[in-house]
Amino acid sequence: MTADIRFFWARLNANYWFYPALFSIMAGALAFIMVWLDRAGLAEFLNEVDWIVPARPKGAADMLTVMAGSMIGVASTVFSITIAAVAYASGNYGPRLLTNFMEDCGNQLSLATFIGSFVYALIVLRAVRAEDETPAALADATATALPGFTPQLSLLVAYVLMGLCVAVLVFFLNHIPSSIRINKVLKGIGERLLEAVRETYPVEDEFYEAVEPKGGKPLTARGTGYVQLVDFDELVKIARDCGCTISLRVRTGDFVHRDMPFLDVDGCDPATIDERIRGCFTLGSTRTPEQDPQFLIDELVEIGLRALSPGINDPFTAITALHWLGAATAEIGRRDLRKDICGEDCDDCPVIPLPDDFAHYVSRGFGAIRSGVASSPTAAEVMLDTLANAAVPIRDERRQTLLKDQADKLARQTRLVLVGPDLDRFERHVARFNKVFW
Repeated sequence: MTADIRFFWARLNANYWFYPALFSIMAGALAFIMVWLDRAGLAEFLNEVDWIVPARPKGAADMLTVMAGSMIGVASTVFSITIAAVAYASGNYGPRLLTNFMEDCGNQLSLATFIGSFVYALIVLRAVRAEDETPAALADATATALPGFTPQLSLLVAYVLMGLCVAVLVFFLNHIPSSIRINKVLKGIGERLLEAVRETYPVEDEFYEAVEPKGGKPLTARGTGYVQLVDFDELVKIARDCGCTISLRVRTGDFVHRDMPFLDVDGCDPATIDERIRGCFTLGSTRTPEQDPQFLIDELVEIGLRALSPGINDPFTAITALHWLGAATAEIGRRDLRKDICGEDCDDCPVIPLPDDFAHYVSRGFGAIRSGVASSPTAAEVMLDTLANAAVPIRDERRQTLLKDQADKLARQTRLVLVGPDLDRFERHVARFNKVFW
């Protein structure tokens, strides 16, 4: 499977049209099957159920008409509310978060349920025939015991779908305001980041850094854009087929342009495997979370820096972002940072990704947010505590020292910003930090 196909499959459910289209097809198939069962006379047993009152053609047509009209109206309202919520969230928390809301299954499935019910009602409505209409065929006239043709089983399923839509509407009205709460947004990013770290670096309590590249002849890019996905399995197969070592110069999320070297090939001529290698990379106009934990780290940093900007001045949102950043840093710090590309043969893997050492992740997270945190006394104190807490589960002294260095840099930068009582309070916190945790 090429990188383009894998990326298309990974991003398919992130498109807002996928689930509505899928539910529409399923609803249409269900409607045709139900009408066929009714026409075949398999719904006769419903006439013998006392608590089910058989519907007449006019009543069935009216009910299906109301259902179809109300469902498409509710679907339009749901879409409008979703767009308003997305605009609010991306404007306040950052445009990069638009992807997170577009991928929200709650929003997608809510819209899909209403669209699917609308399609079902329209198709079943077409099969209803009034008493005074001329039958299209003899089977139409004898499909049920009632005059005309009323698809009783199809109508019963329509009632079930209508009840489901009411339940989904109640869920949606609760889900939308809940999903744009900043704590919920940060929780979603943080949990996704922790999952990505565990998947990328599955080995715990081993403190090996990433393998250094071996160099070789460079292969330059032809296109321009962000690296969105790399098919490492195919790269390994290509490298073993030609007996070479491939050292990547870029990681997922990096920007490349024409004639920029993006990998080195050692052991064979890059021209012989040029096209096969290029098929392993997907380029696009935006970064995506797939294979890119740094994208999620950048989202936490972006929210924190926006919250600490003078125009917003919300240090408590930044504090929540720092807490999740600390949890992710602690998770990264206790893991083997050699990417598991070749599985059991990782020691002899012919593909070497661009190294992601612990210093890189610490700099990308705490190093990037440090300048904003230094302007807030409360956030600065919390960042010191977060660095100390992140160091607790890490058993490697070198990585603990990197966190200590971040604390020292924060202290130096904060002393340039804070004055008076705020600075005095921060200095007392630094003294306690050095005494207790180091």
